[in-house]
Amino acid sequence: MIEVISEARCIDCAICVDVCPTNVFDADDAGRPSIARQSDCQTCFLCEAHCPTDALFVSPLSGPAPAGSPLRDEDALAAQGRFGEYRGWIGWGHGRAPGSLADRNQIFTARLRALPAPEPAAPDQEGPRP
Repeated sequence: MIEVISEARCIDCAICVDVCPTNVFDADDAGRPSIARQSDCQTCFLCEAHCPTDALFVSPLSGPAPAGSPLRDEDALAAQGRFGEYRGWIGWGHGRAPGSLADRNQIFTARLRALPAPEPAAPDQEGPRP
């Protein structure tokens, strides 16, 4: 769930407002976004992925972080490098390697392809079904 828009990092581009599929954000006349409907956040991370300055933190929690949580503390999140964390994982942004380069799913797929083909199922004794 969206928790923080960094005051220090946000450049008022309002991209987060435009990409949010559930209209969580509002923007003022200058483009400064605010979290207007946090309960509508579906934790899709689109806002964080598209933010060009890593100014957003989307918590993996399905509901709001409790009051006093470090997941709501801009300074604590910045110190831990949590802003733009998801964007980094997927490799978006200048100087980052795409996360797909670390994907090892092709090993599993190759093993499946190497297995012998299954025997065809015996025809149904009742005949074809409508």
